[in-house]
Amino acid sequence: MSFHNNIMTIKSGTFLPTLFYAALAVLAVPCVALLFTETYLPVASRLCGVLLPVTAYWLMLSLSRNTGRTIWLLFFFIFLSAFQIVLLYLFGCGPIAVDMFLNIITTNAGEAFELLGNLMTAIATVVVLYIPLLVAATVAVRRGLQLDCGFVRRQRRMAGVAFATACAATAVCAAAVPSFSLKNDIFPVNACYNLALAAERAYATDHYAETSAGFSFNAKTAHDGDGREVYVLVIGETARASQFGIYGYSRETTPRLAVMDGLTVFSDVLSQSNTTHKSVPMLLSPVSATDYDSIYYRKGIAAAFREAGFHTAFLSNQKRNHSFIDFFGEEADRCIFIKDSVPDGRNVMDRELLGYVRKELDGGYGRLLIVLHTYGSHFTYNERYAADGSHFRPDRDMSARRENRKSLVNAYDNTIRQTDRLLADLITMLKQCGCPAAMVYTSDHGEDIFDDGNAFLHASPRPTFHQLEVPLLVWTSDEYAARHPQVTQSLDRNSRRPVATSASVFHTMLHIAGISTPYRNDTLSVASPDYVPAPRLYLDDHNRPRPLNEFF
Repeated sequence: MSFHNNIMTIKSGTFLPTLFYAALAVLAVPCVALLFTETYLPVASRLCGVLLPVTAYWLMLSLSRNTGRTIWLLFFFIFLSAFQIVLLYLFGCGPIAVDMFLNIITTNAGEAFELLGNLMTAIATVVVLYIPLLVAATVAVRRGLQLDCGFVRRQRRMAGVAFATACAATAVCAAAVPSFSLKNDIFPVNACYNLALAAERAYATDHYAETSAGFSFNAKTAHDGDGREVYVLVIGETARASQFGIYGYSRETTPRLAVMDGLTVFSDVLSQSNTTHKSVPMLLSPVSATDYDSIYYRKGIAAAFREAGFHTAFLSNQKRNHSFIDFFGEEADRCIFIKDSVPDGRNVMDRELLGYVRKELDGGYGRLLIVLHTYGSHFTYNERYAADGSHFRPDRDMSARRENRKSLVNAYDNTIRQTDRLLADLITMLKQCGCPAAMVYTSDHGEDIFDDGNAFLHASPRPTFHQLEVPLLVWTSDEYAARHPQVTQSLDRNSRRPVATSASVFHTMLHIAGISTPYRNDTLSVASPDYVPAPRLYLDDHNRPRPLNEFF
């Protein structure tokens, strides 16, 4: 009898109404947060972004007396809300993007745990908000607790009126603001729409082998003779130009490159994407922000060089992730992801790539292309170098908090010194070949390191300058310069002009190597006298080319 009385007390008390309001409150948290972060939107749009979803949640919660069960039925939206809060902590703005959903399936477990281990504040916030709610909902379901009928009727009536009003206000806003739309500006509608787009793109990616099977570059070499020539493309990771000493940075982060003969430094360079899974495939193919969706029907740079008679090697210090990076790499004669052959958990430094490069250089190939994909400056920064690489200190505290910026920047700068060492040693190896040789280095994108006090890392829905600024370096051997003076002269002349790496690197590599193909565009090659700077574009989350002046 006592147990029955206790249950009746819970039913008639405040537990379920409190749970009802608590569920509504925590589901509203990301909507309210976006009201203050999406300042680029009109105030009316942001207000609708709160009113419409919150009143919809209110109405859904009032449809049943079994609040615990309703909360679990809304778990998908709870998950999206938690995900949104973590991303706002990282980036300071923006809804859950298509690219962020794709990053989940193209980021290996090691990278994910490195990041999560340094996001304890955001994770703790999510745990405090949502775990108690789900626990309380479970208790309510297990005990069969139900809301009072009168309470439910009142809430349903008020929620219905509020939701209808919010719908009307949203319709008025959509009519008054042409750029406003549910699928872009209202959470969680935008997150759901982006998830559907991500699934669509994942499906198209899975079928790349079929859609690109008949593609050919019809490539040929335009260089005379049968002499040896070697070309190397190095794709860095998360390296921003402003931290390179050769770009005027106050610290000596590139002491070896600074004294390297034959090196051309391009001073005004931006990527067209702040995500690896888009920017690297654009560097490896003729695809750019203006025609990105054609990537499903084309092949990459290794295929073009192979058609022209080159031996090709793709050497990566990143893990396979079933993306276009893998696909274009596997088109090479030799494709090696060096982490495939080491025990899980071992920290592999980029310098280990040089041993594989040496094997390719010693292979006796007449014409050779090597593509290196490094791990560069990827977070966690201080794991990208050994203890003897700890030049700037302190560099141990990698927690993603703005008060740790000094340590984060020190560690990041240490990673740039490792890149300097790698590139200098690579150039030395190419010099020893004694033949026409060239190396092109750039990074996939840059990085935010709490420069404005808020943003950290990359891949945010709205790019910042630091996420897109990248270095572009081209080195040519004395033998190459003597044989192709027009190319080296063009490189020097174009080095002070704006460059979009995502649009130019593929065409530049083909031009330097003397490969002709209908897909080579010399107006995009910084090695050509015909080079014309491409418009400064950003490939947005929906694969649309957007002018950068919309962002900064």
